Amino acid sequence: MSFSDLFGSGEHLRNLSHFASIVNLAAIDGEINEHEEKLLKRFARKLDISEEEYDKVIQNPKAFPLVGYNSVEKRLERLHDLFKIIFADHEIDDEESELIKRYAIGLGFSSQASEGIIKRSVQIFSGQLSFEDYRYLLEKEND
Repeated sequence: MSFSDLFGSGEHLRNLSHFASIVNLAAIDGEINEHEEKLLKRFARKLDISEEEYDKVIQNPKAFPLVGYNSVEKRLERLHDLFKIIFADHEIDDEESELIKRYAIGLGFSSQASEGIIKRSVQIFSGQLSFEDYRYLLEKEND
């Protein structure tokens, strides 16, 4: 039985893959602590991960390795998806910020590049766009 047979396909499988990557990152420094577990449960709810799926991923996060991408566009797409998940509740806290930095590095961004991308993404997702950026995005849509 394949991975997709166990957990379905499409969007849910994509969400499960994201969740597994996040669990891998949370567990990268050893055991998952209480704060990380609370955050993971919040992500699981946002991603519509069942309790059974949650338990399987938690029990063996190494079965779901984080895949780095050569394509910057693909890395940005994964980060974008994660930011959509994080900002589903219209906020980002310190734990989420730290986790997404580890996620960006795991995807293949350098530490310095990930900090810049994350800072800018938080500004965008939290609605802190400058007028110049707003105008640029509107004009880019018309190209």
